[in-house]
Amino acid sequence: MKLNKTVAEVTQRLVQRSRDSRKAYLNSVDAQIENGPNRVALSCSNLAHGFAACGAGEKQTLSGDAVSNIGIVTSYNDMLSAHHPYKDYPDLIKQTAKNSGGVAQVACGVPAMCDGVTQGQPGMELSLFSRDAIAMSTAIGLSHNMFDAAMYLGICDKIVPGLVIGALTFGHIPAVFVPAGPMPSGLPNDQKARTRQLYAEGKVDRDELLRAESASYHSPGTCTFYGTANSNQMLMEFMGLHLPGSSFVNPGTPLRDALTVEATNRALTITALGNEFTPVGHMIDEKSFVNAVAGLHATGGSTNHALHLIAMARAAGIQLTLQDMSDLSGAIPLLARVYPNGLADVNHFHAAGGLPFLICEMLENGLLHEDVKTIWGKGLSGYAQEPKLNDDGMVEWQKAPTIPGNRKILAKCDEPFAPTGGLKVLYGNIGEGVAKISAVKSEHHIVEAPAIIFDDQFDIVKAFDAGQLNRDFVAVLRFQGPKARGMPELHKITPPLGVLQDRGYKVALVTDGRMSGASGKILAAIHITPEAVNGGMIAKIEDGDIVRLDTKTGRLEVLVSDEILANRQAATLDLSSAHIAMGRELFAGMRERVGGASQGASVF
Repeated sequence: MKLNKTVAEVTQRLVQRSRDSRKAYLNSVDAQIENGPNRVALSCSNLAHGFAACGAGEKQTLSGDAVSNIGIVTSYNDMLSAHHPYKDYPDLIKQTAKNSGGVAQVACGVPAMCDGVTQGQPGMELSLFSRDAIAMSTAIGLSHNMFDAAMYLGICDKIVPGLVIGALTFGHIPAVFVPAGPMPSGLPNDQKARTRQLYAEGKVDRDELLRAESASYHSPGTCTFYGTANSNQMLMEFMGLHLPGSSFVNPGTPLRDALTVEATNRALTITALGNEFTPVGHMIDEKSFVNAVAGLHATGGSTNHALHLIAMARAAGIQLTLQDMSDLSGAIPLLARVYPNGLADVNHFHAAGGLPFLICEMLENGLLHEDVKTIWGKGLSGYAQEPKLNDDGMVEWQKAPTIPGNRKILAKCDEPFAPTGGLKVLYGNIGEGVAKISAVKSEHHIVEAPAIIFDDQFDIVKAFDAGQLNRDFVAVLRFQGPKARGMPELHKITPPLGVLQDRGYKVALVTDGRMSGASGKILAAIHITPEAVNGGMIAKIEDGDIVRLDTKTGRLEVLVSDEILANRQAATLDLSSAHIAMGRELFAGMRERVGGASQGASVF
């Protein structure tokens, strides 16, 4: 199938724009390939420290360069449901490596926080910065120069992007990402959301709300809605960093363990000591990122990746932009309906054909680059298949279905759920922003209403509780950007805004903060750049100004004359109290250094 014209054009200009930075990156990767890893080059003291905790046989093995050593970078902790399953992975990886004549060591642990736990709490203001802290933690673990490949154990919101940035910084060694899978289906996500709205209206008490939440988030594994965590897993598969079809296999199942064994063997195969050396810095290129963006649009994935993909790409010397993502959105149809843009959860999505079906369908319609490198080694067409266990308990891959198992969940390109992608990039006199429209009904894709200004998300909740928001309005929530507060997610305001929309009011949100992959039915222009603390136009909007969000034309505007806006002073806010307690003091340097959301909100 001939490549889609827009996909080809975006790829070509991405290659051209990135020419110098990509060349410099690859030169660095090649220099590191030439120089190491090479354990013989380590001094005897270096090497002795590096394998002091190993068994006698492993010490003997690691004393030379004839056997591959895998560094395990793990985000395990036993509080986060998504990362809890990783507890036993290192032992399984080590035993598999030993059985195959290799060695594996835990190189490091990286922090892993849950936005679901920190929603509306001070700790949420560390969340986005944790991505870059994870990248730096990865670098520290791999800096011992003991490893021929690395396996990355991570699932959730900032963890996978941080691990990818770290992996690309060590682009001279192969990288294999290993998922843990989603928890089994519990209380349907739409019922959970309905209970949240009823609680916001005072119609159910906290005990009933907690029962609903606990029935939804009920066991080890990733949350089952299609938020950032599960969007991460999709990206890793579309970029060829997972094994084919492995993203959404449930934890604790024989197939899940068998896939981890296969991932370990694959890591050994693609080292410089194996037969198919695949350093990740060469493997991941401009086409890989175009495929990732295409997958994000086709599935209506997380708005967080409008930040993360840009930051991840830059770690590989690739200058991805919001305009690239916007143009691709116009060419990629929406092919999946998974909550919050549908009733199905990721388990239903996987059972209906999931990622193997989507990759097959998009390849056949020229919406993806097939000629990319992957850890599987067979181009992206190798990912148009799904894993099954054979009678011997080994993994076999079968051709992906070409017909959706459930047409309410998956669609073919000639009958999409929507003609364009689930993410929309917005431009206008307010600045640049991002909207997730896959879960927003078409009648709400354009909202024009008077602004109500807020500087704290809890002020919106208080105004709702006081009955002050029963009207058409656009909530302009300022001073939430990366430099101001670390760009927290703002889901505390989702239930009340949803209630107001259900009452028939025109409601929308404009903010320099985040809403993430759980963004739901309210039209929200988020990630506004420049942010308020930098004097962005969002800080000049006043109560009563008419604000227009038009996702059909991609416009985001305050309908006030240029002359009036030019003469207004940008609002300021004393944020000193938001920069202390709960560890926020330690991140002052990151707040000072961080770039804008349109540049990935990165400190690097």
